[in-house]
Amino acid sequence: MKTEESLSKGIIKRIVFIAIVMILLMGAGVFASVSRMNTVTIRFSDNTELSVLTSKSKVSDILKENNIVLLDDEEVIPSLDSNIDSAKVIKIQNEEELKEEIAEENEKEEKNIIVSSDIIEESATVVEKIVVEQEKIPYETVKKEVSVKKGDKTTSSVVQKGKDGIKEITYKVKYENDEEIERTKISEKVVKKPVDKIIEVRKKQVTARGSGAIRATGSKAEYQAYAKARCKALGWSDYDFDCLVSLWNKESGWNPNAHNSSSGAHGIAQAMPASKMSSHGSDYMTNYKTQINWGLSYIKGRYGTPTKAWIHSCSKGWY
Repeated sequence: MKTEESLSKGIIKRIVFIAIVMILLMGAGVFASVSRMNTVTIRFSDNTELSVLTSKSKVSDILKENNIVLLDDEEVIPSLDSNIDSAKVIKIQNEEELKEEIAEENEKEEKNIIVSSDIIEESATVVEKIVVEQEKIPYETVKKEVSVKKGDKTTSSVVQKGKDGIKEITYKVKYENDEEIERTKISEKVVKKPVDKIIEVRKKQVTARGSGAIRATGSKAEYQAYAKARCKALGWSDYDFDCLVSLWNKESGWNPNAHNSSSGAHGIAQAMPASKMSSHGSDYMTNYKTQINWGLSYIKGRYGTPTKAWIHSCSKGWY
């Protein structure tokens, strides 16, 4: 009797043990199933969001599970074949939004490159700078003879005060440890032109005379014929030559021996001082060709043409 009773208790204990094991196994399965579930946020192109609970990890499966269909102009991030990332967010964007996002990322990368470049430049021992400096342009003093009548006073007076000009010069300067090591001129421009100082000399014009004086010979027609040929060679017009005739008629009457003892001006073109003409020949005191060649060179360099020189002379009284 005791034996049957013991057997019955043993069977009951086994049944209870098996039941407990089954319950534990079922609970573990449910727990494992629950533990595989993920909350995923689906963000649409209109900025609305949908949170879903899913056991799936593939993007296409999650969308299909929630009956979400992509339109033709929509893209999904991550891609349909990818698994959801740790952020557990699926973005659905149209093509325009995707392009803007890519452009923003590229802009961020470019900014990062610029910042990096600045840091390198700041840490360098050699620095280049653009430096703009101003320099003075000294004015010139010009003496202009004015003929006076017999008996009038022969004095000199300043009719125009001289003023210095200003020019700006741009340099590229290299510094090493704050010390200049190299300077290169880039450009130069005149900011303010100088104004010549003009002195009016009131004196009778005289010519080089006397038994011992060496004088140029020739005729006025000969001088002008030579000057006209030179004007043509320089590309000047007949009108330019006519202006030259008027100009030198006023200055010297086309007299190669005309000399101003006060200012030192000499010759057909009234070079002041006369020694300026030596650049075109040592015989400038006696050779009209040397005088004319220098005079035309002076006009071309300062005014461009005899016409402009004559206009200036009419306006200012000198050229």
